[in-house]
Amino acid sequence: MNENKKYDSSNIQILEGLEAVKKRPGMYIGTTSSRGLHHLVWEIVDNSVDEALAGFCTDIFVEILPGEVIKVTDNGRGIPVDIHPKTGRPSVETVYTTLHAGGKFDHNSYKVSGGLHGVGASVVNALSQYMIVEIHKDGKEYRIEFDHGFLKKELVTLGDTDKSGTIVTFLPDPEIFKESQHFEFEILRTRIQQLAFLNKGIRFSIIDKRQEDKFVEKKYCYEGGVKEYVRFLNEGKEVLHQDVAYFEGQVDDIIVEIAMQYNSGYAQSIYPFTNNINNLEGGTHEEGFKRTLTTILNNYGKLINMYKKDESLMGEDTREGLVAIVSIKHPDPQFEGQTKSKLGSSDARVAVSQVMKDGLERFLLENPNAGKIIIEKALMAQRARIAAKKAREATRRKSPLDALGFASKLADCRTKDATKSEIYIVEGDSAGGSAKQGRDSEYQAILPLRGKVLNVEKSRLDKALQNKEILSMIQAFGTGIAEEFQLESLRYHKIIIMTDADVDGAHIRTLLLTFFFRYLKNLIEKGHVFIAQPPLFKVQSGKTIKYAYEEHELDKILAEFNTKPIIQRYKGLGEMNPEQLWETTMDPVQRTLLQVTLEDAMEADRIFSMLMGDDVLSRREFIQDNAEYVKNLDV
Repeated sequence: MNENKKYDSSNIQILEGLEAVKKRPGMYIGTTSSRGLHHLVWEIVDNSVDEALAGFCTDIFVEILPGEVIKVTDNGRGIPVDIHPKTGRPSVETVYTTLHAGGKFDHNSYKVSGGLHGVGASVVNALSQYMIVEIHKDGKEYRIEFDHGFLKKELVTLGDTDKSGTIVTFLPDPEIFKESQHFEFEILRTRIQQLAFLNKGIRFSIIDKRQEDKFVEKKYCYEGGVKEYVRFLNEGKEVLHQDVAYFEGQVDDIIVEIAMQYNSGYAQSIYPFTNNINNLEGGTHEEGFKRTLTTILNNYGKLINMYKKDESLMGEDTREGLVAIVSIKHPDPQFEGQTKSKLGSSDARVAVSQVMKDGLERFLLENPNAGKIIIEKALMAQRARIAAKKAREATRRKSPLDALGFASKLADCRTKDATKSEIYIVEGDSAGGSAKQGRDSEYQAILPLRGKVLNVEKSRLDKALQNKEILSMIQAFGTGIAEEFQLESLRYHKIIIMTDADVDGAHIRTLLLTFFFRYLKNLIEKGHVFIAQPPLFKVQSGKTIKYAYEEHELDKILAEFNTKPIIQRYKGLGEMNPEQLWETTMDPVQRTLLQVTLEDAMEADRIFSMLMGDDVLSRREFIQDNAEYVKNLDV
């Protein structure tokens, strides 16, 4: 023990003001990666949305300016500029320089709010190189400027105005967001469109001005709100009833909106929101929706004599092919954890259940044809569930050796520590052979797949479990599937998809991702699924060998050689010998892995359905719209 290491009051740091945010930004925005960068925009936009929810704002305008500068404009009341009684400074300065300062704690100012902790505006300021706030209020225009979170220029009055609202312009600090300072227009556009769906009648605009000769602008306003959202999510799918079922109501101070529609598919897509926040892990409002749905459909099926004696539906039967939005506006929501991903307010369960019960019962009585089709769909799902239960029993195992023929497929690793283990899913015997020989067998397992994996977008679980390749993966992972899924039983904490860098490889990769997304989504959500990045080119001159993973890398490498080197374009993993495969794609020190994430599960759901489903027209339009972005196409 080192007794000379003094530890006393001089070691205790007190972070004043926004210094805590600068020191530990991840505590406030989750991460300083690209996701955290975009989160800054949501904090400012959410303030404008809260003003709209309070009934004082109709238009919200987001601009991406040259140099990755963000500008958010609204026509709300404008942030207060009078002197704050506690700080003795203008209220706008207090809001942007003091944590937990804002109007969200006073329910007289905002009945509901997405920003619950009053930290949004000040956190964005603290993490910005500069911020400018312009306010139009009570006939006057004001301006205040900040630098790295600190006041740079005092609040000044610029003159008279006939406008009302707030304009916030900021540049994220590159010293904090070192990984990326680039805003993805599609990420911003998707969220803006979602906010427009969730807040009917409010006009949203987003414009990308970074390229002077090519501005991109999108405008959104949905008078039908979440009803139009469900219709949008079901685009390209065969719907079972044309009218979207929509129910709204208020229970005490909780406003509830529910929209739902069934399609002929097999996936269930229920998206719960609280004050415009997508609760990815659900919560009490989703529980209230699911329980009430099951109860009402069981009662209705008996009422119209569609069940056999003592027959009843389980919850999962009633949700097959369902697309639903459950959106509540709650004055004081309680969440489980800091991420707001799961709602814990018990009164939300009661409110949703009551609105759902009244609305769905009325819809079924007024739309008997739709009601009959929904019950028929649920009964088919029930039969498939029973068949899947029998098929699923084959996936249970104590070890890979329990499954006949499985042992010859899986080349397992020696370690039993799941946190250190990783499994490569590869296509074909050739690539599987190279991978088995090139791997580090201590912690790397190899599972070769033979042939194309079943497209589960067009199949129920019982059929999926009859596919040998899918069965092999479930047995290897050890987690089980569907309601038997247990994350703690996962045998490999890294599941790596390693396919050829050609069209067939991309197709197999998409089929595998569809399977993960539909039936093992939790593995993606918990960060266990990765995509290997094999090189596209081998460049050799004499004994010097280099690898290029992208076209632009190849150009840089070629510039380094004095003589003309030999260039090999890899079409498949099997073309690499085991040593090359290890060096380029499997060695943890040198390899590049892409982690599969679910930044926006709703958009991912829509894209998977469109790309892998039956709607050829939508798929053709997607290909035509995105053809210009193709980099490598094998012909």
